[in-house]
Formats: sequence, C-alpha cells, structure tokens
Amino acid sequence: MTKALTYRQGVLLVLAAGFIWSLMGLLIRLVGEVSTWHVLFYRSAGMVPVLWVMLWIRSGGAPLAALRRAGWAGLAGGACLVAAFACAIFAIQSTTVANAVFLFSATPLMSALLGRIFLGEAVRAVTWIAIAVALAGIFIMVREGLAAGAGAGNLAALASAAAFAVFTVLTRRPEMPDATPAILTGALLSILAAAAMIAAAGDSFAIPLPGALIALAMGAVILGIGLSMFALAGRVVPAAEMSLLALLEVILGPVWVWLFLGETASAGTFAGGAIVLAALVFNTLAGQPRPAAAPVR
Repeated sequence: MTKALTYRQGVLLVLAAGFIWSLMGLLIRLVGEVSTWHVLFYRSAGMVPVLWVMLWIRSGGAPLAALRRAGWAGLAGGACLVAAFACAIFAIQSTTVANAVFLFSATPLMSALLGRIFLGEAVRAVTWIAIAVALAGIFIMVREGLAAGAGAGNLAALASAAAFAVFTVLTRRPEMPDATPAILTGALLSILAAAAMIAAAGDSFAIPLPGALIALAMGAVILGIGLSMFALAGRVVPAAEMSLLALLEVILGPVWVWLFLGETASAGTFAGGAIVLAALVFNTLAGQPRPAAAPVR
C-alpha cells in the first residue's frame, strides 16, 4: 500500500511548486527575441504530455472521459487559458518581471469578485477591503508603467489575471470538480492558436534551438510538473495555507531576473506590489477562502 502524503510533505510540495514557477520570468527572458506566439507554441507543446499523464492518473486511466465530462465549461476554461497564457508571456516580454508578477497576483481577488457576479457567491467584508487595497497597489504600478513606457505590458498582465480569474470561476461549476481537463484543453488550444497566428504572420515555426528547448522545458517542468505537485499537495494542505505558500512565486520572480540579468524595477513597482501582496495575505489570514486553482501562467 502506498504511504499517505503527510502535511509536511504537502507543504514542501507547494513550496517547490512556487519555487519552480518563480523561474518563469527568467526563462522567458532567456528564450530570446522571439514572438509571444512562438513562446506559447513551444511552451504548450511541452505542457501537453505531462498534463496528459497527470489527467490519466487523476481520472483513473480515463482521460478522454474526463475531458468529455468537463463539457462546455472545460472548453470555455481552456479558451480563457489561451488568453491568460498569451497575455502573461507578452507582459513579461514587455514590462519588468516584477511588474508582471505583482499584477498577476491579483487573480484571487478578481476571482472573488467574478464569483459574486456570475455564481452569486458571497464576498466577505474583508475581501471587499482587500480588493480596494489591491486596486490602490495596482493603480500605483500601472501609473509607473505608463510613465516608463511599459503600459502595454502592464495592461497585458492585468488582462492575464482577469482571464485566469474567469477560468477559476468556471472551475467552480459542478461539472468541473477537477481543473486538469480544462488546463489540458487550454494547452491544446494554445498550440492551435499560436500556430494559426505564426502562420498568419508568415513566420517560420523554427526558432533558435536553445530558445525552443527552454520553452519546451517551461511547459513540461515549470507548468506541468509544478501543477502536478500543487495538485498533490492540495490533498493534505488547507487552501488558505496553499494560497500563502504559493506567494513564494511572486516574491522570488523578480529576484531571479535581478540576480542573473541585472533587471530592476522602480520604487513605485515594489511599493504597489507590496500593497497587493499585503491585501492578499490579509484576505487569506482573515478566513478560509474557497479552494483556488493553481496559478497557471
């Protein structure tokens, strides 16, 4: 009989997932001067095999049946992920990694607001306060970005957060007890969308081999294996603790590009980011939130 996962092991898995997710910004920088669609194409191609194995295990050997059960909500969720993935890549290419990851981190609060609008879920008073505080931090970062000429990147980061928030709300529907089918659908749709955009632009699918390998590794390891660890930890670690532990991704993301590439961000970016993170921590510590999907980027 397989030994059950312990709480301590679950915590370590969440921290490990946050750690490898935090490398995403650095790796996108290292891919080189290629289009958003090329990164999306190769990264998604790396995701699919790992997600297929993950779904096969979670569905008891019936991945196709799991995809069918997800129905229109799984398809719509997958389409949202295409937008979230593409906007996230463009954001990291167009603004500082610090700006991008701090803006991404607003996703849980956006999810709470959309859950109230579309699912009628109650929003706690502390969450409304957290949303207001986070908006102040977002305003500071977006204003700094506009002044620095990175407005498009900041807006793309917000669009990515919003798209992933919609995806999170869709995964709360009864027919979607497991987000894995929708994530796999999103990866498959991303390959098709990226291929269509590359072909429409008349570009070659070939990119320098080092960049292609890095992008494939992003999909297979950073997202695929990271998601697997996060999902496994969810069996033994409460959602509130997972939300806090996963913030390691946001904290370390800017550190890696500073250490290896010398990329820095403005004081306004870190001030606004600190406000957003404080709002998230306040909201999580004030009470047990609904289980959140893994922060796929």
